[in-house]
Amino acid sequence: MATYTITLNENAKNSKAILTYLQQSGIRIQKVETQRKTGLEKALEDIEAGRVYEAKDVDDLITQLNA
Repeated sequence: MATYTITLNENAKNSKAILTYLQQSGIRIQKVETQRKTGLEKALEDIEAGRVYEAKDVDDLITQLNA
C-alpha cells in the first residue's frame, strides 16, 4: 500500500469536493494540522542565524540598506 500526501485549502470549494470524492471512494483520509510559527519564533530564528542589523539612527540604517 502506498501513502500519498495531498495539501488542500479547506476553504476552497474544489478542495471540499475532492475530499468528499475521496471519502465516498473509501479512501482513508488522515488530517494533519500544521502549526505556523509566530512572529516571535521567526524573530528568534533570525537572531540565531545572524540576520539582524544594528544602526545608530535612521540615516545609518538607510546607508546600510543602500550599500
